[in-house]
Amino acid sequence: ALFLSGSKNSASLSQGSGSGSGAMKLPMSLNQLEFRTGPTVDLYPLANYTFDSKAAQVEKDTSVDGRLERMRANYNKRGIRETVEGVLLAHDHGHPHVLLLQINAAFFKLPGGRLRPGENEVGGLKRKLTKKMASIHESFQPKWQVGDLLSVWWRPSFEPYHYPYIPAHVTAPKERRRIYLVPLPEKCLFAVPQNLKLRAVPLFELYDNANRYGPIISALPQLLSRFNFNINT
Repeated sequence: ALFLSGSKNSASLSQGSGSGSGAMKLPMSLNQLEFRTGPTVDLYPLANYTFDSKAAQVEKDTSVDGRLERMRANYNKRGIRETVEGVLLAHDHGHPHVLLLQINAAFFKLPGGRLRPGENEVGGLKRKLTKKMASIHESFQPKWQVGDLLSVWWRPSFEPYHYPYIPAHVTAPKERRRIYLVPLPEKCLFAVPQNLKLRAVPLFELYDNANRYGPIISALPQLLSRFNFNINT
């Protein structure tokens, strides 16, 4: 165990079982205990961005059961499914909003998708973002920058549930989902398929709201709390 002890002018870090005999003490001046802050992320107003649509992209699955069956078939061919998704942020009146894709009336997801066999996760995420979020004209496509890895989620079986760890009894998880922060430029054009809707959802709406957004998206406020948001106007 590690114990932090200190007096008025100094502090020491002790390691041991609690008895004084085997403890290791490292002297530490109080002015060496720096306040550490997280990375800074620039956020720009939603009004800076232009939103358009493009041809519909046919969904491969019409139901959750159908998707899980297709995942099982792909797992038997290629092994674990590798998925990457991006968290894109803007602000409205100074409050951070997450850009989500909405399917039908009540299903929300982060932009991204499955990697191709052997594909790098950064390159694969940029490809998926372009497919789901960018114009078909290359000159109008954003120059995506993939930032910090926010979390990793595991699907232990061919069921809808994900966990931010591999359960102890699972030896062959079926999917790994990596969630990355994708900082946005000051201005850009978004174009989403006509069968999808792009929504900007505030962090306070996502927080503790797994019933509507699922455990991964509803965990984003906690995952993003270590960042300092620079609100640009």
